[in-house]
Amino acid sequence: MKKLVILGAVIALFSSCSQENGELIGVQGREMFYQPVPYGMLLIPQGSYTMGNDDQDVTSSAVAQTKVVSVAAFYMDQTEISNNEYRQFVYWVRDSIARKILGEEVSEDYLHTVNIYGEDIDPPIINWQMKFRWDGDEEREALEVMYLPDYERFYGRKEIDTRKLMFEYSWIDWQAAASRKNREQGKIDRSVFIKKDIINIYPDTLAWVHDFTYSFNEPMTNAYFWHPSYDDYPLVGVSWKQARAFSIWRSELLNNFLDQRGMTTVQYFRLPTESEWEWAARGGLDNNQYPWGGPYIRNTKGCFLGNFKPLRGNYVDDGGLTTVAVNAYNPNDYGLFCMAGNVAEWTSNAFDESSYNFAHDLNMDYVYEAKESDPPSLKRKVIRGGSWKDVGMYLMNGTRTYEYQDTAKCYIGFRNVMSYLGRGTNDQL
Repeated sequence: MKKLVILGAVIALFSSCSQENGELIGVQGREMFYQPVPYGMLLIPQGSYTMGNDDQDVTSSAVAQTKVVSVAAFYMDQTEISNNEYRQFVYWVRDSIARKILGEEVSEDYLHTVNIYGEDIDPPIINWQMKFRWDGDEEREALEVMYLPDYERFYGRKEIDTRKLMFEYSWIDWQAAASRKNREQGKIDRSVFIKKDIINIYPDTLAWVHDFTYSFNEPMTNAYFWHPSYDDYPLVGVSWKQARAFSIWRSELLNNFLDQRGMTTVQYFRLPTESEWEWAARGGLDNNQYPWGGPYIRNTKGCFLGNFKPLRGNYVDDGGLTTVAVNAYNPNDYGLFCMAGNVAEWTSNAFDESSYNFAHDLNMDYVYEAKESDPPSLKRKVIRGGSWKDVGMYLMNGTRTYEYQDTAKCYIGFRNVMSYLGRGTNDQL
């Protein structure tokens, strides 16, 4: 009788855990998720369009083909990344290095050595809650190594040595992990697909000088990145690798914030694919030459609609000599500013003249992780949109060109995207 009572209790226990009816109803009690709109971004809906140049371009026919592609919904920055936005990244790296130095030289309190459960963390992570002063006695002495040495100072100015602003980051090589020859390796040790890099993240401010021969651009080198006058101007002077590093840092910044508050994390920020960029630039208008439509580059009042090099070099006729603010001119129908002109923009794709022929028509994407030993032709990355120093042809939605991933130019910037989780905002629950 006692055994029957125990058996009955066990059956009752399992019955209560089976959600009452014993049917397949999925895991209950899961958190409801509503896709948050990342600050400064706009939703670009999914869609299909004809990718490539809409105009006859015989000389560029090898790289300006047309192809019908479809892309999933994603968020995109409304503007190009500005100097002030990138400066947040620079300051974060600077402060991270400073806190590590202080944790080793002044007090371990600058580093977290235990987690919320009281368990040791190895290696210790930075304690961002603990404030510090750059001019405190102990801090000043310990952080002296972060400044330029005396003999490199101009008029004795004490400035941060930007060569020391190194950022270590990692990413997953999904292509390698998905390769048939690597699938067994993935079952043994997945760490081989985690790629790591360390890079200096400070913009190349000398780009304003070295990009143009016999041109007086020293004032831009001296002031463009750091002066408040240019805070809302587009960031330039960053390589493709620096743009990717920023995207990874931005992802960790947001997801760490969400994770610490017990909230569901979101997809990561990244550079747009070439097909995403062009779909966003078109603003939902298929077969249009420019983000505003076209075929003209002026409005009905005769004013230019973008910042480029018009009229055989009359730079100022469009309202800007070099770059202009990131929200200048009118946005396209998706609400995106400066998808044509101002600065050209890095995409995530490697450049190949024939990629339209072999890349898939679903979320078209051609990537190649170039190695140091690779020839220059394999280090080319697609840039889109044209810039303040380009003629009108480069402002066309379908025009594609490239730059080398380890170069930084005073006319190339970028903006981020984030994949949307789901079909679209009109999905029914």
